[in-house]
Order: sequence, then C-alpha cells, then structure tokens
Amino acid sequence: MKHIYREGSNKQAPVLLLLHGTGGTEKDLLPLAEIISPTSSVLSVRGNVLENGMPRFFKRIAEGIFDEEDLKIRTKELKEFIDTSAEQYSFDRSNVIAIGYSNGANIAASILFQYQNALKAAILHHPMVPLRGLKLPDLSGTNIFISAGMNDPICSPQETEELERLLLEAKASVSVHWETYGHQLTQSEVLAAANWYKEHFSK
Repeated sequence: MKHIYREGSNKQAPVLLLLHGTGGTEKDLLPLAEIISPTSSVLSVRGNVLENGMPRFFKRIAEGIFDEEDLKIRTKELKEFIDTSAEQYSFDRSNVIAIGYSNGANIAASILFQYQNALKAAILHHPMVPLRGLKLPDLSGTNIFISAGMNDPICSPQETEELERLLLEAKASVSVHWETYGHQLTQSEVLAAANWYKEHFSK
C-alpha cells in the first residue's frame, strides 16, 4: 500500500497509524500526529480503492452504505500491511494506535470489530458503525476516542451512540467528544484527542 513511514525520536512511544478520509492521501493527517504525539513513529497509509478518482480504504454502494464484502477484504489487507510494516520498519506491532478520519476511521473501527489485539488504541474522528451483526472480539484494555458532530449529515448522533455501545459491550474503554461543525474535522476535536492521548499514553 502507498504509505509514508517516519521514524520518531521515542522508540517506546506508540506508533501512529494514520488513515485519511475520502479523497485524502497519506499526507493529510501528518499534522495530527505532530499535535497528538510528536515523538511517535508514524505509518501513514493511502487507501487502495478509487471512487471517481478519490482514494478510499474500501468501496461503498452509496453515501453511508458500505460494500461490506469489500470492507472485510480491505480490512484484512490493511491489517496484514501493518503486520508486514512492523517487520520491515522494526517497530513494536503491539504498540500501534490508529488515528482515522471519516473513511479512515471506519476502516480502523472495522479492524477493531474483526481482529483482537490488532490495535492498542484508536482515535476515530467521525466514524460510523462499520459492520453490523458481528460478534466483536474482547476489547478489554483497548482505549478508544471518538469525536462526532451533533449535526453531522453523514454520521448521525444515533450512529455514534450505537458504535459507542457496541464497543463498550466488547469491554473497550470509550470516550466520546461532541462538536457542532457537521462532518468537518476541527482543530478543537484534534486538541481533545491530544489531551485524551496524553492522559492515557504519555509517560
């Protein structure tokens, strides 16, 4: 997968897996890594699917309606890419935190829904419920930050609340931060994510 790997100054800090939104690239979320954990190594990935020329991580049938079979295939592909990247770049595979926005947050959530211990934690900006009807793995010890818009036209508050409930039922620890700027990724929610990260992961 097309990506950027940037080694951080602190080998003990979690590796940040950056996953862009629809139409983004592997460069989009690099500023977030600087705000959230500037000493971390970064693995920033570009989605392998094109929708009208716009990179995405998986296909969709319409806005808000995912191609579930493709999502499962692409989630496996991304999970295996993280595995091989850990070997290639010699980082601790058990110390990876995903930071995703929109489509990137959805595939990060899909990893959590399908694979135990694939992510140490996740920061999900404006995610949806990736798959329904699954038995989630035991997510005990997995900390998850969700930011959402009360007036998000793509992802309703009910969707966010359902995702939170499913993750809590799988024993994850979940923090939800609400904004009122629709589906936009705001500076204030990134700063809230940075504060959450410091509370949980800064030594």
